[in-house]
Amino acid sequence: MLADLTAGAVEDAEIRAQSRPLAEVERDALAQTPALDALAYLAPAERVKIIAEVKRASPSRGDLAAIPDPALQARLYEQGGASAISVLTEGRRFKGSLADLEAVKAAVSVPVLRKDFIATPYQVFEARAARADLVLLIVAALDQTLLAQLHALVLELGMTPLVETHSADEVSRAADIGARLVGVNARDLTTFDLDRDLFGRLVDGIPAGAVKVAESAVLAPADVAHYRAAGADAVLVGEALVTGDPVATLKAFLGGA
Repeated sequence: MLADLTAGAVEDAEIRAQSRPLAEVERDALAQTPALDALAYLAPAERVKIIAEVKRASPSRGDLAAIPDPALQARLYEQGGASAISVLTEGRRFKGSLADLEAVKAAVSVPVLRKDFIATPYQVFEARAARADLVLLIVAALDQTLLAQLHALVLELGMTPLVETHSADEVSRAADIGARLVGVNARDLTTFDLDRDLFGRLVDGIPAGAVKVAESAVLAPADVAHYRAAGADAVLVGEALVTGDPVATLKAFLGGA
């Protein structure tokens, strides 16, 4: 599944490149105002931080919410106390777009993450051209050389890489490239099974000084508290926020951890 999602995202980027060549995207990326320092927004604090996700659908759950106005959704997230906003820009299975990211970025004052299946420099430049502050890099989808290259490019463009892992080996690979924002996704992207305890088993391998993010399997305040107790500095939440009252849900999540 992960390989298919990544291949599809790269193919779609190649199609976009036919009408918007890399040189043009690079120029637009370099012309943007500087990205926000996401590490400062997500740094360890007395209270857990939440990255709230704009997410219409997923391969595991199907359609979740129409979200006709992603900017409004993001403003509600910020109102509810989110420290950053994640925007799914993958179009085939998640029904997102770069236009969603651009709309969200224009509507909020907190950092915005491009969450997609990034595997080419073109996609990284696209993210900055759309004014993303963070870019997701999934270790399982990239060999170590490409992971290091994309990580360096994200940093060079002034953004923050969120390096997502699913195993001890992947956490070690993230450490090897100097990742300072490391996520552990409870969802196995090859089987889509969930393991809420995976973060707790892997957290000790995350380098000292890195911001630790727990991803997926968050449906109730107890889930956020569980991750916080295991050492998470931030928790990424999607489905629970798009299927209910986002402001009330966020306040409950933050109040419980």
